[in-house]
Amino acid sequence: MNKETLLTTCCIAGGGPAGMMLGLLLARTGIDVIVLEKHADFLRDFRGDTIHPSTLQVMHELGFLDELLNRPHQKVYRLKGYAGDSEVTIADFSKLGVQAPYIAFMPQWDFLNFIAEKAANFPNFKLIMQAEVTALITTGAQVTGAIAKTPGGEIHIHSTLLIGADGRESNVRGLAGLQVHEYGAPMDALWFRLSRLAGDPTDTFGRFLPGNIMIMINRGEYWQCGYVIPKGRFETLKQLGLAAFLESLGRNAPLLKDRVHELKEWDQIKLLTVKVDRLERWYRHGLLCIGDAAHAMSPVGGVGINLAIQDAVATANLLADPLRSGALLTQHLALVQKRRIWPTRMTQRMQLFLHKRLIQKILREDKPFHPPLPLRLLNRFPMLRRVTGYIIGIGFRPEHIEALKPP
Repeated sequence: MNKETLLTTCCIAGGGPAGMMLGLLLARTGIDVIVLEKHADFLRDFRGDTIHPSTLQVMHELGFLDELLNRPHQKVYRLKGYAGDSEVTIADFSKLGVQAPYIAFMPQWDFLNFIAEKAANFPNFKLIMQAEVTALITTGAQVTGAIAKTPGGEIHIHSTLLIGADGRESNVRGLAGLQVHEYGAPMDALWFRLSRLAGDPTDTFGRFLPGNIMIMINRGEYWQCGYVIPKGRFETLKQLGLAAFLESLGRNAPLLKDRVHELKEWDQIKLLTVKVDRLERWYRHGLLCIGDAAHAMSPVGGVGINLAIQDAVATANLLADPLRSGALLTQHLALVQKRRIWPTRMTQRMQLFLHKRLIQKILREDKPFHPPLPLRLLNRFPMLRRVTGYIIGIGFRPEHIEALKPP
């Protein structure tokens, strides 16, 4: 088997939002970075697609916002849903004191391609596609790199720091033996696309019905649809047959009834197994996990991507100097977790509260449906929508780009 050996300061496993953003931020400070992405491209339609105000602010601070927003997207100043026949404004972002007070719905592959293009301007940045980490390189107790499998053979990357940003099923955190605490989730989500016709609504919205939550994201020519189901129900749905599922889908989402036939096989429907978990410790000597690899988030609020990007910004702010000076210590890695653990815990607590107080009640098909208390309160008190807008749009601890320092 062919074998290639590379040497870098920081090797990042995972080319998602956390990994690509961290690679860009470290490269702009002069640090040698290699990002390993196991897929051949970023084109995965079932990924999240929300760029929240906190992330748009980061792009503004980098000087990239106007250029990013030249790419196709939809601006959402208020997040709306329907509980039965009643419209509910879930969050209001329009009063946030940031450069872009809205959520931008943009396909994640467009966002990641944009970051990759910006990072490629730095000669010390290298992105390797179709490269999956399969083993760690260690010297005693210290992680000193990773081995990646590629179509052309193995690559051995020796690094000062290995970052695990490879998602909720992280190979890196498993290989590192880091302990995971799981908190459970009452639902899973099915993602699929259906055509969008002239005369359809233009808004992205959610619909809450007895036993069902439906999310519809306006992608221009089609709807990207999220269909929330009780945890573990997917296999039962498949046994009942696709025709029964499509009939139920058309009944719960009348707008789509005339086009559900576009789903001709289960392979067109992607299952997202929802989980909420968090590492006890995000690091060991020479290794740090961030984003979903450190803390898998529920899709509630769509905050996972943006929390991961905040992790990346904090990591760059805290580690750039010790990496550049060659003086990186384990306590520097501990500082990243210390800074990011509070917003992570608070966000997960919020999600778990909503699982119990909102999601579980909606998914109980055997009970009469009444809009749950959180939705009724949002409808009654507009100020609460600004609070939820801040929590969802900005988060509990937003991070900011530090000014470049001379090397």
